[in-house]
Amino acid sequence: MSDALKNADLARGGVIPIKLVEGAPEESLEQSLYEVRKKIHPRSVSGWFASWRVMLVVATQLAFYGTVWLEWGGRQALLFDLGARKFYIFGLVLWPQDFIYLTALLIISALSLFLFTAVAGRLWCGYACPQTVYTEIFMWIERKIEGDRGARIRLDGEALSARKLGLKLAKHGVWAALAFWTGLTFVGYFTPIRELLPGLASFSLGPWETFWVLFYGFATYGNAGWMREQVCKYMCPYARFQSAMFDPDTMIITYDKARGEPRGGRSRSADNKALGLGDCVDCGICVQVCPTGIDIRNGLQYECIGCAACIDGCNQVMAKMGYAKGLIRYSTENALKNGWDFRQILAHAMRPRVLIYAAILAAVVIAMAVSLLLRVPVKVDVIRDRASLGREVAPGRIENIYRLQVMNTTEQPHRFVVRVADVHALEDIEVLTDVPQPLQIGAVSTISVPVRVRATPEHEKRGSERIYFVIEASDTEKHLLPEVFSIREKSIFFIPGPPR
Repeated sequence: MSDALKNADLARGGVIPIKLVEGAPEESLEQSLYEVRKKIHPRSVSGWFASWRVMLVVATQLAFYGTVWLEWGGRQALLFDLGARKFYIFGLVLWPQDFIYLTALLIISALSLFLFTAVAGRLWCGYACPQTVYTEIFMWIERKIEGDRGARIRLDGEALSARKLGLKLAKHGVWAALAFWTGLTFVGYFTPIRELLPGLASFSLGPWETFWVLFYGFATYGNAGWMREQVCKYMCPYARFQSAMFDPDTMIITYDKARGEPRGGRSRSADNKALGLGDCVDCGICVQVCPTGIDIRNGLQYECIGCAACIDGCNQVMAKMGYAKGLIRYSTENALKNGWDFRQILAHAMRPRVLIYAAILAAVVIAMAVSLLLRVPVKVDVIRDRASLGREVAPGRIENIYRLQVMNTTEQPHRFVVRVADVHALEDIEVLTDVPQPLQIGAVSTISVPVRVRATPEHEKRGSERIYFVIEASDTEKHLLPEVFSIREKSIFFIPGPPR
């Protein structure tokens, strides 16, 4: 075999021949082209931050699994009806024309993420991200069935047996059931859940409902049960660009090297100062409780999701040793360097970046809230008749034809009248509709109304004149309606010139 073929064959196996010294025999250096995942068995931990994670897991899942069952006015309270192109959010009904609110919501979400990250790092990732939340739930199930960290490590190292197979099947069965119910709940926000369940029981779900239930359930099962930290480390882009939002005054999870080093084991009664040791006993608890398997003592790493499990674990050890808590804590780069206390850290939190994020976020939230409060519950599209720009129906009398798409966005039927206003160069304006006025429009529905506008131009005016269609409610209980229950829509009245 030639040297080239030999080297190529070795390289395919990940072994590359090299010469350390010219003239010396070749030695083989094995270089892996990818990192094989090492399974992480996070240790359970209790403490202040762990309690916050539990509360947020419970709160988010009560909202997710519970809101889908709430009713509002005889319908599902929160329903995104894509087929009917209507979003029902409790008492609010949004149409495709209200797409601006979705844009505002996305902007608010992005700015909130920027603000929270600039102030205190990856709070979203550590406490409220769906990947974190469902991983916590799946790990809780795993601990209940297979035991804590040591028991799980021993179980994975055992040869296959009836006991091991039973425990694994039980765990994955519960995971799969929870994932399936999660997918069903997710689809329940788009297809009413009370229609979805009977369809599931009778095996009559539509193809799209079936696909999304299985897809979302499979994604939950795979991400939270199998991939776990790999989603945060490799799939989530946030880990990659978080450094662009950090600065020396951002609160992050830090290890106090000045206090902890040099690290080393010792008995509880030993005087670490006399031994020349820092407060870190090198127990490895901070690594064992980390869901991504990193050692926070090596400094901030992009894999850190900010869950603060290492803080709780280290504080437990410090309490047992009789040392002050906070060897691992939330702090900032400048605080560690300058020895600031918590009050000084907070004083430096209000810096220009944070103030700008907060100001823009407040402005967008206020603008969206005001827009929703002043939102007119009727929408109109005015379409001119392209077949006839304008025609003379009597000496000096001009007629234009339009089609009005009138949408009643409320969940009660209403009656509306159509008129023309703010016209300066037209006299004796007459509005004729094929549908008798007032127009009867049902709840959350749309009608198309042909409208003829007749007028007499002043002083033999020719060309076009701006007019405004006014559509307003004419219900007998109109005094109960808001003053903004009317809308004006601009259009053009065309006045043809004399024949040539």
